[in-house]
Amino acid sequence: MKYFCVVLFLLTCNAVNATAELRLYTDTTVKSTADTDTVVRKMSISAGVVYGSDVQFFGRTGPITYPFVSTDVIYNTKNGFFAYASALKVLGYNPLFDEIDLGAGYLYKISKQFSGAASYTRFLFNRDAAQVIKSASANDIDLKNTYDWKFAKSSVIVDYLFGDENDVFVTINTTKHFESSFTIFDDKDYLSFDPTITAILGTQNFVQRYAMDHQYQTQVDNIFFSDPDAPRQAHDNSQFNALNYNIKIPIAYNRPHYTFEFSYKYSIPVNVEGALLNRKESFYNLTFYYVFY
Repeated sequence: MKYFCVVLFLLTCNAVNATAELRLYTDTTVKSTADTDTVVRKMSISAGVVYGSDVQFFGRTGPITYPFVSTDVIYNTKNGFFAYASALKVLGYNPLFDEIDLGAGYLYKISKQFSGAASYTRFLFNRDAAQVIKSASANDIDLKNTYDWKFAKSSVIVDYLFGDENDVFVTINTTKHFESSFTIFDDKDYLSFDPTITAILGTQNFVQRYAMDHQYQTQVDNIFFSDPDAPRQAHDNSQFNALNYNIKIPIAYNRPHYTFEFSYKYSIPVNVEGALLNRKESFYNLTFYYVFY
């Protein structure tokens, strides 16, 4: 959106996106900021807080619904470099925090239509945070490129995650931005709508690691767990396949320095392997985001 710098995550993220995955992007927020945005080349500090109905990681969820709250802070420089920190708390469990993310990257613009971002994120997990599905992946190298077709924007995001397990993901999405021609309370506010269609492809070695680390939950949480040494299981998890298709509809109230947003996402997981019995699911997020110039 016109006054905001961008941050999964993810999200949705893409980004813990959506999980609460925090990534800073030129055109789309994967993490806890709103999903409507436009890059502003100014020095700024941005802060956001999100409530989400369930944690999702690249189209996969855990065996139990885990509502969460996440917060993040992003520092943007005039020349395109940025740094950020994010914290995630899964509601209803003892740890004060479940995950902290630290990262940095660079925003670039090749032409009026073509822009992108490259970033690195380090995930730090609480030892007691057994419900964080992505805990097998401690590092993320991310590259995103966006093309503005004028009638819509399309993005291709490549993530390489490594740690106890290594995975590669490709996220493809197309977004159409609408702004209201009317104001709500005065001439400084407006509504925005950003319907987005997304496809996520990749490997899912993290699923097998999750099953191996949570065998004590197999009965209670209805996790399917097979022999981790079984060659077919490992082969299937390592295959590059379509993982998820989803449609997301964010509706935001915007003012010059802040945004309130509600978003609905309908998620269709495919090629589900190993430990997670994922099914079609609806996700709801509430976001507040403020920018200090």
